[in-house]
Amino acid sequence: MPLRPASSSDLLIDGKLTAGGAGTFDVVNPATEEVIGQAADGTAADMDAAIGAARAAFDTTDWSRDHALRARCLRQLRDALLAHADEFRDITVAEVGCPVFLTHGPQFEGPVRDLGYFADLAETYQWTRDLGEAKPMGLKNTREVRFEAAGVVGAITPWNFPHQINLAKIGPALAAGCTVVLKPAPDTPWCAALVGKVIAEETDFPPGVINIVTSGDHALGAQLSTDLRVDLVSFTGSTATGKKVMASAAESLKKVFLELGGKSAFIVLDDADLASACSMAAFNVVTHAGQGCAITTRLVVPREKLDDAISATRDSLAGLAAGDPTDGGTICGPLISATQRARVESYIELARSEGGTIEIGGGRPADKDSGFFVEPTLISGLDNSARVAQEEIFGPVLVIIPHDGDDDAIRIANDSPYGLSGAVWGTDAARIDKVVNGVRTGTMGINGGIWYSADVPFGGYKQSGIGREMGVAGFEEYLESKAVATPA
Repeated sequence: MPLRPASSSDLLIDGKLTAGGAGTFDVVNPATEEVIGQAADGTAADMDAAIGAARAAFDTTDWSRDHALRARCLRQLRDALLAHADEFRDITVAEVGCPVFLTHGPQFEGPVRDLGYFADLAETYQWTRDLGEAKPMGLKNTREVRFEAAGVVGAITPWNFPHQINLAKIGPALAAGCTVVLKPAPDTPWCAALVGKVIAEETDFPPGVINIVTSGDHALGAQLSTDLRVDLVSFTGSTATGKKVMASAAESLKKVFLELGGKSAFIVLDDADLASACSMAAFNVVTHAGQGCAITTRLVVPREKLDDAISATRDSLAGLAAGDPTDGGTICGPLISATQRARVESYIELARSEGGTIEIGGGRPADKDSGFFVEPTLISGLDNSARVAQEEIFGPVLVIIPHDGDDDAIRIANDSPYGLSGAVWGTDAARIDKVVNGVRTGTMGINGGIWYSADVPFGGYKQSGIGREMGVAGFEEYLESKAVATPA
């Protein structure tokens, strides 16, 4: 089955593909600024129907108890998506503006293949755990803990890595036995809608188990936080919006998973290979135009090597110019929208007004007449209290900050409302370990180490979120535990 051209206007509700009640809204190519098609514009009534379908599927079918069916459906979805890899690759690059090389990893193939990991978990997870005998109140009992699906999940996702984040919620939730309503970002509806088409036409998922409602209305996802039929809300996005999700979910005491913002530090110790470290920091911050919550956007270097670090980083960024995302050699593509470009540009101007120096970049590429591009940018001359060092920019903007030794580097890294990710470069294992242990953050890479994988839990400390996604920990976010005792 070839996917239809990139103009899908279908919602997936109760196993059926249907048009949105409000008609359609435009999808824009970030690299050209052209309208390339339409997506279904779901309404509150559409969302209500999707929630009702998910509730009925959870309450009236064996989905939550049939581990083998769940595993089979997830593997079917994996295989069907991979069979359409080239079509999804083209659609993803056009809609997201991501460099095509990323679709071979976290922008498509990586998260699709990871569905197999969650299928395996559905079959192999220890759903019942024996706690042995005990004599509470003098009476002998055998005890066990049974793990069950949490219920109906409302998943609200952003636009930056849509397949990764959509499937990182769908995969473990469905494997755990939950039913799902997915509300993707208005900027990237096709990535979700076309997955829905594959689910409806090429898998055995029962009606209502997975529902996908695209909409041009950013606020429609709030319905998932307030509806009493939804048991858990899984949200990825900004910290400000995450706080609103948590507050509205609190009215009915829903479980929440929140993966929020980051301002992660890339720490370079004084015994590190400075050129290699700065090159990696530059590569990280321009990947997908810096539109990743876990990207390291603060480069923290020894004060005595600051000038050399600026020079090395500037040279690296000069070779990583923003380019056409369909070109296999492009690392830094466009930003997602005119709104996001304006946000990034406003932070660059803020850095100038605060006394910062723009070492390279700072504007729009001279060779780009269209597209939401911003030049890879390095800012120096500011300390960690500057707003551009404290606030998430979500663009190809790196702030370089000097430190006065290992303890000071740890202090700077922790001087942030966020704690999502980080990196450290050095040669002394004991010093590196001290930094890793000292920085309060959910993930850390050592000398270029890559932690991203299906079996690795991802999430943050502080205002970077609550809970973990991926791995067994991410799977267990979608479970409840039930203690059972029987007289022995």
